Amino acid sequence: MTAGPAEPARSDALPAAARGGPVSHTLSRVARLHRIAAGRLLKAAGIYPGQEFVMMCLWERGPVRQSELIKAVDLDPSTVTKMLQRLEHAGFVRRSPDPADRRAVLVEATGSSCALLAEVSAAWSDLEDHTLAGLDPRERAELVRLLGKVEANLCREAGGYCPAPGIQDAESTSSTRSTSAAEL
Repeated sequence: MTAGPAEPARSDALPAAARGGPVSHTLSRVARLHRIAAGRLLKAAGIYPGQEFVMMCLWERGPVRQSELIKAVDLDPSTVTKMLQRLEHAGFVRRSPDPADRRAVLVEATGSSCALLAEVSAAWSDLEDHTLAGLDPRERAELVRLLGKVEANLCREAGGYCPAPGIQDAESTSSTRSTSAAEL
């Protein structure tokens, strides 16, 4: 028996190992593409993907200990340290010893990050528009609802651990304040 011509590869064909998880495979591809699109938009603001989450936290919470910031963004400490070095070099953050505990480091957004706040907000709005193009408001609401359920499932799978959207323990930071987003 001779083999017939090979079937042309379909771009939407699943790898054999992923056939038991078509939604997970699609979600992984979408997350990757979303990060690439975010990276392109954030590049115009002069930052790398992930750094906007550090800045969002600082704009919302004001000065925080570096250790708390690491927990809030749920990244490896060395990654956050490198991000902070770059953001500090660009003039967007300032690090200083915590007056309440000189061993701890406080991180805060600088006044010059005001322009960055506007650029990040615009980038996220553009990303939302590109991501949801073609979906009507009802479909957008349904997508948010369904993704919330998926997130809850994954949080349970992760042993109940889900990264917080911001720093939960604001009292662990010093009582000194710097410029918050509202004040920028």
